[in-house]
Amino acid sequence: MNGRLMAIIIEMPKLSDTMTEGTLVRWLKKEGDKVRTGDVLAEVETDKATMEMAADDEGILGKIYVPAGSKAGLGVALAVLVEEGEAVPDAPTAKVPAAPAAGGGAAPAAAPRGPVAKASGGSGAVGGGRVKASPLAKKLAAERGVDLRTLAGSGPGGRIVRADVLGAPVGGAGAGAAKPVPTIRPVAGPDDTRIPLSGMRTIIAERLLMSKTQIPHFYLNIEVDAGPIMALRGEINAGTEKSGGNKYTVNDFILKAVAAAAGQVRAVNASFDGDSIVQFASVNLSVAVAVDDGLVTPVLRNADKKSLLEISTAVKDFAVRAKGKKLSPDEFAGGTITVSNLGAYGIDNFDAIINPPQAAILSIGAAKKVPVVNAKGEITVGNRMWVGMSCDHRVVDGAVGATYLAALKKLLENPALMLV
Repeated sequence: MNGRLMAIIIEMPKLSDTMTEGTLVRWLKKEGDKVRTGDVLAEVETDKATMEMAADDEGILGKIYVPAGSKAGLGVALAVLVEEGEAVPDAPTAKVPAAPAAGGGAAPAAAPRGPVAKASGGSGAVGGGRVKASPLAKKLAAERGVDLRTLAGSGPGGRIVRADVLGAPVGGAGAGAAKPVPTIRPVAGPDDTRIPLSGMRTIIAERLLMSKTQIPHFYLNIEVDAGPIMALRGEINAGTEKSGGNKYTVNDFILKAVAAAAGQVRAVNASFDGDSIVQFASVNLSVAVAVDDGLVTPVLRNADKKSLLEISTAVKDFAVRAKGKKLSPDEFAGGTITVSNLGAYGIDNFDAIINPPQAAILSIGAAKKVPVVNAKGEITVGNRMWVGMSCDHRVVDGAVGATYLAALKKLLENPALMLV
């Protein structure tokens, strides 16, 4: 043991940058088990994925305060570590029941005193109610009589920006409170199945609704000759197969091209921030990966500077670890542009919803053989692929989006340019 004098309270950690509560999916340790630093204690479902919660201290798991299946807010006492022979304390007295998850009981919220064992992944501290808003948003709110506490921020990290204030009701006290929008509920029959929303699915629903209603989307689509990529991929894979090297997917080439084109047309690698536009120096590519309960978007950092092999290896690793719930919180943060590829599902063309606070998302369709007219005016067989681009019109104008797609098309149709 480490010679400490008091029991160690284990709190709900902050396992993602936007997490406010978590669901204890299951405990991997039981009461009475010995715990060493780094041991995985439980699986916690956040707003982005199900992640492992590891111990930052050691001892005996004296008591579990929050059972599996329950929700708990940040900083809530989940369990306690004690030393051999040490009395096991009751749960801290300040309790506020959290909403239970499906099939689970209520999780006690607490403000524990004394030493706290922080699970790896970040601090469990919650701010003291300070409203995050841009200076312009605060000024407008004061002029218009809008209570900033009633608004949901659409800026980076939930920051309230100018557009949020302008979209709020104007008036005196209480005027900032938006009227609830009536929900049209389905009529469920006795044979229908009701599936409670998981934490991840709930957050996906909230953010996509916010994105579609608060971000002025517009859409561009362009047809690309996929023949050169298919040919180069075939040649490379034929060589690597003999040597036992990496096998490349079409998506690897697409990700490489998207990142390289964003490095050329920097105006799309940006975010709206109320009274300014933030244009990012690095292209941090959010890659959509399907998991059992939705979609996660781990971030490939500095993607415009990575080789095709580095991108291919990283994406394969993301896919495996996402399905195994092994991605860390920082791997979801800081994306500047997103790629969603449904080509493998046979989808030819679609328009994706922007992943806020980013200003653009690329939607990739399937590469298919279709009749085309060649340079001689003859009808022949070609390999074509549709690429869509959804843009935040506050940041990206039509001409800028078109310039970006032209740069992307050039790289996709001349893939050798990406390898030099």
